[in-house]
Amino acid sequence: MTIYEKYIGRTRDSFESLKDAQENYKISYPDNFNFAYDVIDELGTTKPNKLAMIWVSNEGEEKRFTFRDMKLLSNRAANYFTSIGIGKGDRVLLVLKRSYLFWIALLGLHKIGAIGIQATHMLMAKDYVYRCQAAEINAVIITGDSDVVERFDEGADACPTVRIKITTKQKRANGWLNFEEGLDKASDEWERIDTKATDTMLLAFTSGTNGYPKMVIHDFTYPLGHIITGVFWHRVIDGGLHFTISDTGWLKALWGKFYGQWFGESAVLVYDFEKFHAADILSKLEHYKVTTFCVPPTMYRLLLQEDVSKYNLKSLVHCNAAGEALNPEIFNTWKAATGLEIHEGFGQTETTCVLATLKGYETPECGFIGKATPGFDVQILNEDGNPCMPGEVGEICIRGTIDHKPCGIFRGYYKNEEATAEAWRDGFYHTGDKAYIDEFKRVRYVGRTDDVIKSSGYRIGPFEVESVLLEHDAVLEVAVTGIPDPVRGFNVKATIVLKPGYAPSEALTKELQDYVKHNTAPYKYPRVVEYVTELPKTFNGKIRRTEIRQRDIQRYNLEHGTNII
Repeated sequence: MTIYEKYIGRTRDSFESLKDAQENYKISYPDNFNFAYDVIDELGTTKPNKLAMIWVSNEGEEKRFTFRDMKLLSNRAANYFTSIGIGKGDRVLLVLKRSYLFWIALLGLHKIGAIGIQATHMLMAKDYVYRCQAAEINAVIITGDSDVVERFDEGADACPTVRIKITTKQKRANGWLNFEEGLDKASDEWERIDTKATDTMLLAFTSGTNGYPKMVIHDFTYPLGHIITGVFWHRVIDGGLHFTISDTGWLKALWGKFYGQWFGESAVLVYDFEKFHAADILSKLEHYKVTTFCVPPTMYRLLLQEDVSKYNLKSLVHCNAAGEALNPEIFNTWKAATGLEIHEGFGQTETTCVLATLKGYETPECGFIGKATPGFDVQILNEDGNPCMPGEVGEICIRGTIDHKPCGIFRGYYKNEEATAEAWRDGFYHTGDKAYIDEFKRVRYVGRTDDVIKSSGYRIGPFEVESVLLEHDAVLEVAVTGIPDPVRGFNVKATIVLKPGYAPSEALTKELQDYVKHNTAPYKYPRVVEYVTELPKTFNGKIRRTEIRQRDIQRYNLEHGTNII
C-alpha cells in the first residue's frame, strides 16, 4: 500500500469519475500530523531502501538518497539545530538554491516544530533586510556559493532578530556556522517531539503588488493538500522518478519535488544547474529515465526549439505545466514529439493545486485549466458573491473558513489582519484571480485582479521594482507592468517620468536597468523601458497600471498580429 492511501483511504484509480472523486475524496489525519515523522520516517522504517532522491550537481556529481537516508539525515539536522539554539516556533530563512541540503534542513525544521521560510539566492541586501524584519527571522541557512553570504551580511546590522547564521560548503568569518560540519557531528537518533497539525510550519512570501510581499501562513496540514498535486495531477508513479524544474527559493519546489511526490512514493530528480539549457534538460530526462515531468510553458517552448526526436523519452508517461498560459502550439508540438498531452493546473502561494485537468477523468483542452480538484469546492463568483453563469467572468473562490479550511489552504497572512479578512470572507477564500467556466464547467483563466508579472516562471511584484527605480536620481515617477514576450511569456516593463534636467537615452536606460540589477534580484530588472511625460492615474492619484497594460496589449497585437487575451 502506498502511504497516501493511509490518509485518503483508497487509491487514486479507485475513483470511477471526477465527480466521484470530488464528492468522496476525504483526508483523515491525526491531530499531531507531521510530514517528517508520519511520512518520511514511516517510509524510512518500512521501506528503507526505496529511492527518495537523485541529486545531480551542475558539474555532474551525483548523490542518491533512500527514504532511510532522509530519515537519518533529518534526524541529524534536528539534533544540530537544537544544539545551536533553534527551537519550536523559531523562524528560519532557507536560501539553498537546489542543494540536497534544502530537503534535509526543512525536514529537520519540521521535526523540531520550527518554521521554514524559503528565499531565492538572487536577493540583494535590502530584500533580506525586509524579509528578516517582517518575519522576525531568528536564523538563516544560506548557500556558500558565490557572494550570497556577503550580500546578506551587507544588511545584517538591520536584522536584530537574526541570532544564528549558518552557511554551506566552507567556513566563514563574522559568526557563520558550517552546516555540513554540524550535520556530520550530530547524532542520527532522534525522539519525536510534540507538534500539532494546526501549528505554523511555513511562512511563504508572496510577490507583492500593492505593497511589499505578504507572508502566507501554512500549517502542518499543508503537505496533505499536495496529495492532489503529486498523486492526482502529476500522476507520479510508485517507484518512478519525478522531475520538476524549480529553485528551492520558491514554493513551487514544495509543489513539485517534496510533499506530494513522496506521498506517492516516487523519487524526485533534483538537478542543481546554474543556467537552463534545453538540450541539457532533455539529456537528463533521457539519462535518468524520468517518468513524470512538470515545467512552465516557457520551458516547454525552449525544449521544443531542440530536436526532441534525438532523445529517448519513452520512460516519460505524464507531463504537466503551470504558472503561465499554455499556448496551443506548444501543447500540440509537444504531443507530436512525445505522444503526451500537457496537463495544466492552477494554484497559488496560498493554496495547493485546486484546479487541474486530471488524467483518467478528462482530456485536456488547451486554454482550459480544468476543473476543481478533489477536496476543494471551487466557485467562480461575481461581485455580488453569486455563482457566475457560463461565459461570465468572475473571481476564483474556494469554499471554507480559516477554522474549517481544506488541507493545503493557508491560515492567513502573518501580522496582516486586514489582508486576511479581505481574502477570507463570506465563507470563501477569495484568490484574486479571474476566470470563467464554459457549459461543461471547465475553467478558463483570465488573469489577476492585481498586477503580478509572470516572466520565465518567475512571479514579479511591480512594487519592489518601482521602489528601487524611485531611488535613482533621474526617476520622478514609474509604473512597472508586464508586456507580452514570445519566449518569456511577459517581460518586465518600466514606464518612467524623468525628473527635470534628465532626457531619455540608451545610456540612461542601461544605467537604470543596471541599477535595478544591483539593488534587487536581477531577474526583476525591466527589459523594456518607456519614457513618458505623465502616467495615467485615478482621481485619487493611484497609477492606472491597467491602462498602461491595455495600451501595450493593443500595441503588441498590432505589431505582431497576436491576440494574447
